[in-house]
Amino acid sequence: MHTLNSVAVAVTLGLACNFPQPTIAADNADIEQLQRKIDELTQELEDLDSRLNQTERHTALDRIHFSGDFRTRAHSLHYRDVTWSPGIKVNFDDFVHRAMNGEYGNPMDETSPLGRLMAANPDLANAFMNGQLAGVMPWVLGNRQTYDINNDLFYTTRLRLDLNARVWDNVSFAGRLSMYKNWGDSTGVQVFDSWRSFSMDGTNSGNTSGDWLRVERAYFDWKNIGGSEFYLSIGRRPSTYGPPSHLRENEKRGGTPSGHLVNFNFDGATLGYKLGELTGIEGQVVRFCYGQGFESQWGNGELFGNLITKDTHLGGFNIDVINDGNHFVQLTLFGAKDINDGFKGTMAFPNELAAIFAPTLYQDMQKFDNFNFVTRVQPSGVIGDMYLGGLGYLYESDEDIKAFASLGWTHAKPNGNAGMFGGLLTDAVFTGQLSADGSELMMVPMAADGQQARDGYGVYIGMQIPAPMGKFGLEYNYGSKYWSPFTQAQDDPIGSKLATRGHVVEAYYLFDINPRMFIKLAGLYYDYQYTGSGTPVGAPVKVDDVIKGTAYSLLPVVDTALDINASFTVNF
Repeated sequence: MHTLNSVAVAVTLGLACNFPQPTIAADNADIEQLQRKIDELTQELEDLDSRLNQTERHTALDRIHFSGDFRTRAHSLHYRDVTWSPGIKVNFDDFVHRAMNGEYGNPMDETSPLGRLMAANPDLANAFMNGQLAGVMPWVLGNRQTYDINNDLFYTTRLRLDLNARVWDNVSFAGRLSMYKNWGDSTGVQVFDSWRSFSMDGTNSGNTSGDWLRVERAYFDWKNIGGSEFYLSIGRRPSTYGPPSHLRENEKRGGTPSGHLVNFNFDGATLGYKLGELTGIEGQVVRFCYGQGFESQWGNGELFGNLITKDTHLGGFNIDVINDGNHFVQLTLFGAKDINDGFKGTMAFPNELAAIFAPTLYQDMQKFDNFNFVTRVQPSGVIGDMYLGGLGYLYESDEDIKAFASLGWTHAKPNGNAGMFGGLLTDAVFTGQLSADGSELMMVPMAADGQQARDGYGVYIGMQIPAPMGKFGLEYNYGSKYWSPFTQAQDDPIGSKLATRGHVVEAYYLFDINPRMFIKLAGLYYDYQYTGSGTPVGAPVKVDDVIKGTAYSLLPVVDTALDINASFTVNF
């Protein structure tokens, strides 16, 4: 602006110099003509300055392109035969041996650690005195309760801001900031009543966590490296809403890996090669993916010397075998080494578990029965390795008819270690241990109840067809007893439907308001066959056995559930 003003002054002076000096007798008409020319030139220069400033601002802002979507959704959630039947497996041979050696104190002395335990558990005391405790047996920790739960209205809002920038001819950046909250709640912490409610790095984008933006994705792509067909991408990965799960979201492919196997945020890198340029098969791409799912040292008290976990590393291949616009075939195979019995995260500790495992603390908690203490948690140890594989096919016709089928496989190799909730698809076996000051007898996990490898499988099929005013979709998925995919970031409030050990049926209707707005009406019915859906920690048992009281679970289990929902989505 200063430059253009200077030019205006110089031009004005120049024009003035080209005119003869006025005299008393000068014609007033000539002076008025000069003034009009000066005013016209000044206006032209101001218009030019305005256009140049707009262009500069536009060029600067275009370095980053913003887009996104806003979704608000109303759910009606209904759970049937929710059962809490707490119990653990105890190595009573070890427990009785220690007790008989006096390690826990005199059982007849009600002030001793063992005496207080027996006084609080008369059935245990009677079996102990009669010599009925032997081998590994279940110890029932509470009365079985079965009930229904109805949450008639549960509202959520999701905001996602996408950032894209062209760094250079063959380098680009992409990111996504996301907010996901339920109405009237921004605490960001839920009571730990299921593994779905555990907030951690890999699942925050799919868990209602409050009214703040989180970095869901942030990575760069470096394409055609050295003029080749190789590309490299590093950062927080696009590992959610992969095919074919993007169809129910009414979106384009949102993530690289199969959504049947992976819907989980992690940090890592991808080295890819456009193999189709060699084979002639359209869209054929081979990718090697690496990532870290857990950092065991930094922030975990390493300097105190009490570190017993390891970093969890992920690696494998994701191959688009065919991708020609009508046919899409994807092959996925990867492994997770050194899986721990949980992740770093935060939760509100349930008072019910405090009553069982922390009686001293529970005495104070009863004074504030509407309080839960929030705690940062971390795993207690490495429990084994996991391998996953899958093959998926998606067909899209030119008439917008879509159909898909996906088969997934999981393979768990437990190492015999276990934490409070178990080992890798195995149960924990507990024994007694005195507290550090010797005043309290606690039950602590000593090992897993086995090291047998476990295989699980999942099936996912569906279709989407044009319908009046929009589209209609129908999907079905099934997971076996040991099915353990990494889909915990899926934002289904009841729990990731694709992680279900049992059956899920979903039907939905998409009403297109305009090309950037739509309404979705949907219903999901869950029929759980085995416990522990969504986590590889702990041995799955039949839900029917928990309801009957012949099997136990430290967390409540659900028999069937129904989610009826309606949502409004705007893309911008």
